[in-house]
Amino acid sequence: MNRPLMLLSLFVLAASAHARGNDLKVFDGEWIYVEDRTPGRSLEELGPPMSGKFGFGSEPGAILLTSGHGSGMKDLRITLDGTVTEAKDAAYDTLVRYTASWKDGVLTYESKYFRGPEKKEDGFIRKTFKHTAEGLLVSVRTQRTGDVEPIALYRHPQDIPLPKPAKSTIADLAWLSGNWSGTRGTNNSIAFEERWTPPKGGSMFAVSRTISRDRLGAFEYLRILERDGGLVYIAQPGGSAPTEFIMTEFSATRAVFENPRNDYPKRIAYELGEGGLTATIGLLKGGTPRKFEFKRE
Repeated sequence: MNRPLMLLSLFVLAASAHARGNDLKVFDGEWIYVEDRTPGRSLEELGPPMSGKFGFGSEPGAILLTSGHGSGMKDLRITLDGTVTEAKDAAYDTLVRYTASWKDGVLTYESKYFRGPEKKEDGFIRKTFKHTAEGLLVSVRTQRTGDVEPIALYRHPQDIPLPKPAKSTIADLAWLSGNWSGTRGTNNSIAFEERWTPPKGGSMFAVSRTISRDRLGAFEYLRILERDGGLVYIAQPGGSAPTEFIMTEFSATRAVFENPRNDYPKRIAYELGEGGLTATIGLLKGGTPRKFEFKRE
């Protein structure tokens, strides 16, 4: 390629990249938390600076908050010229005032909160979104963050690679079968249970139930199936649409399932010990996992 054509090609590529960087539509769609990039945080402090999943839409001169931006805030349209957009959060008796801006490829919106009958101002949240080759960098500042501004990477679900499954069969999880139950809370006021069938026909099935103060708090349908030489854990909390987790490691007493495309949990682990069964759910890295201790009935 001669020099004039080469320069022209570079100019076209640069112009195209600039156009994409200044196209508000790059924010459209669903975004999933990938990793915390806040400097100086300990492993336990790692986590998403806002919800683990959120969505955007766009219109000329406006951004749409489609999901995951706050309680009751769905399909909210905010103009990018600094005009105040008001929304009411009836559940918390709160008035929220939004403003937004769009400059040099960076989207920023701020929400100020006015609470109670007198609608006294009670804090703010400023969120900044920058589209990069890696994904969406999100930073959040509030009146409580001080000099530390949490920042994290988010990606579209389809852009997050799935883990490689561990080669296994359903017989490898025979130790999980049985009826398991446990309690927690003050005076053991919360009871939970999982009831797993024995492995058969390439599958195991379970129902899970949580009872809080003698009332049904939650239920879940669970499956583990053989697929493509490995195992897939399928969860349906409350009978909702299924979410799949791939088994990435196992032993005679331990199984780990992962789905980095899910907002939370991203990781589910079962471990059999002398005292019973422990189920742990959490992020792929860091944070404070939730643990459930079961005894065999």
